[in-house]
Amino acid sequence: MVFELQSLADLPQAAEQVIASASNKKIFLFHGEMGAGKTTLIKALCKELGVTDNVASPTFSIVNEYRIPTGKIYHFDFYRLKNQTEALDMGCEEYFYSGDYCFIEWPEMIPDLLPDQHINIHIKVLSGDNREICIG
Repeated sequence: MVFELQSLADLPQAAEQVIASASNKKIFLFHGEMGAGKTTLIKALCKELGVTDNVASPTFSIVNEYRIPTGKIYHFDFYRLKNQTEALDMGCEEYFYSGDYCFIEWPEMIPDLLPDQHINIHIKVLSGDNREICIG
């Protein structure tokens, strides 16, 4: 599925479509260049799923946890990892196989650790606030 966002006002509808397309999958891998809008889309997804807390990038903490009515969401940012061992040391596999939602930014930093069952989301900057989102 591919769709285009014309502005930030399109985010709630995009988040709804992303969640609807997931079926029972709860592991989401976010791909895109720095500043493409990965964290911004994740904020919209969290809101769609019922997060009421402030959602922020876990750039320095590596993982943030949010509560939703049906469980938890774990939001990862692996950009600053030096190697995959760092992710193992912080217990990433426990999160990935918890049955809760996992939103993973920079999954290319841990290619050997990713669960087989996941959804790839590619975000491409078209211009200004325009983004192309490809789910698959």
